[in-house]
Amino acid sequence: MAEANTLVVRKPCFGLPTGCPQCLSAFIYLKFVQIPFHLDFHLNNPHSDQIPYFEVGDRVVYNNEKEGIIDCLKKDIGVVDLDSEVSSLPDWIATKAILSTWLADALAYELWVGSEGSSAYTLYYSDLPWPLGKVLFWKKAHWVKLKHGITNDNAEVKKEAIYERANSAYSALSNCLGEQNYLFENRPSSLDAIFLAHGLVVLQALPESSKLRIKFLEHSNLVRYVQRCKTEVIDAAPSPSSGPQFHTDASSSASKSHSTRSSKPKKEPKREKTKEEKTFKRKAKYFVAAQMVGIVIFLTLMTTFDDAEVEVDDYNE
Repeated sequence: MAEANTLVVRKPCFGLPTGCPQCLSAFIYLKFVQIPFHLDFHLNNPHSDQIPYFEVGDRVVYNNEKEGIIDCLKKDIGVVDLDSEVSSLPDWIATKAILSTWLADALAYELWVGSEGSSAYTLYYSDLPWPLGKVLFWKKAHWVKLKHGITNDNAEVKKEAIYERANSAYSALSNCLGEQNYLFENRPSSLDAIFLAHGLVVLQALPESSKLRIKFLEHSNLVRYVQRCKTEVIDAAPSPSSGPQFHTDASSSASKSHSTRSSKPKKEPKREKTKEEKTFKRKAKYFVAAQMVGIVIFLTLMTTFDDAEVEVDDYNE
């Protein structure tokens, strides 16, 4: 009996099988190499860098290993290497660099900062309790600002620099693509999978007012390229043979302990709660509330420290 292949990704949204750019690139690459696989969804741990991950029997490869999930699929799982014939071309390294830096940074900025974060919240945090989701979203947005050295004083300058680099990257990729179906030698590669995932998220997830989306739409051949991929790879993808599973812990995959929703326990007759049970439940609510307040206070103090550190660095410069 053949081993089942399972790609575990973040949830579907925005009309895509998954709204996460890294997960979507792995999905597209597996479609390029025509390997059958099931698609499962992981709803917790929004900041985990292990997601996406791929399961084959008892073997699991994670996104935070080597150079990412696609590299692991080729080297550890034995998936066909689509890059072997094109990775020696002169523009390969430069194209890979702008995809992993300028465009990855621009999309992260737009998701968490530039477009007010509505798309990022929908994808990463909407399944979490509201206070926790808001705190984690705010923490990630703050981290993105710190990564780019964004302060209240230089926010506009930094934003324009991010968009200009993205526009330069789009122009370079538009010239590279020309009228071909793919970026290199008119054949699919891992860089096509990465850029197509980026383009699909930009066009499908970002609001119409998004500056990054507007700049992308200025390159008509890139838009046609992404739309063709959506038609041929995403929309034409057959439905899974069995219903998707929803994972709650990335580490649980090693033991293959997937959560299922197939069986529902019969309801027990309701009984009156004792005084001790009511007291315990009330104390538990107080404990949870105290923990949430503690998280908010901790993050506030951490942010104050980070802001002070950024200001000191700016002063020293």
